[in-house]
Amino acid sequence: MDSDSGEQSDGDLSPGQESFNSRSLAMQAQKKILSKMATMAVANLLTDDTSSEILDELYKASREFTKSKKEAHKIIKDVIKIALKIGVLYRNHQFNPDELDTVERFKKKMNQAAMTAVSFYEVEYTFDRNILSELLLECRDLLHSLVEQHLTARSHARIDHVFNHFAHGDFLAELYGDGEEYRLNLRKICLGVNKLLDEGTL
Repeated sequence: MDSDSGEQSDGDLSPGQESFNSRSLAMQAQKKILSKMATMAVANLLTDDTSSEILDELYKASREFTKSKKEAHKIIKDVIKIALKIGVLYRNHQFNPDELDTVERFKKKMNQAAMTAVSFYEVEYTFDRNILSELLLECRDLLHSLVEQHLTARSHARIDHVFNHFAHGDFLAELYGDGEEYRLNLRKICLGVNKLLDEGTL
């Protein structure tokens, strides 16, 4: 799903090889179309005022921490790509019952991580980077399990890239620290996350 490199081009089949499958061909075409449609759907989801502001602030905080605009941009781009690919799989009913159970476990874990992140911001002296880091890494592992049969190593690398960054103890310590450069970022992130929690989105 990540790449078209595995698809055979016309003429790749040897004479007499009966491996044509119209359902498979239709699915490949559908995935391409869905990918384009889902790009717009996910873009709409991620560009509502609340979500886009959270992503903007995560970008700014990541840029400050990594000291690299390029790296911060890649992190947010990977967030969007992961969301897009999982969205295509989910809307196209590609997950089996066990995987759908993993989807629910992931949602609950993300909800727990989101509530914890906001709580650490709202209640002074409660921040514990190990707790938040562990929750985010559990989310990462659930995602790996969810897409194991569906996405390529490149997507797994993107999942690692995103979650390993946001779960990094030093990043969390900086974000929740006393530094002025992160204070507004964290405030806007938590206000946005709180709104998504209230709306039931997270």
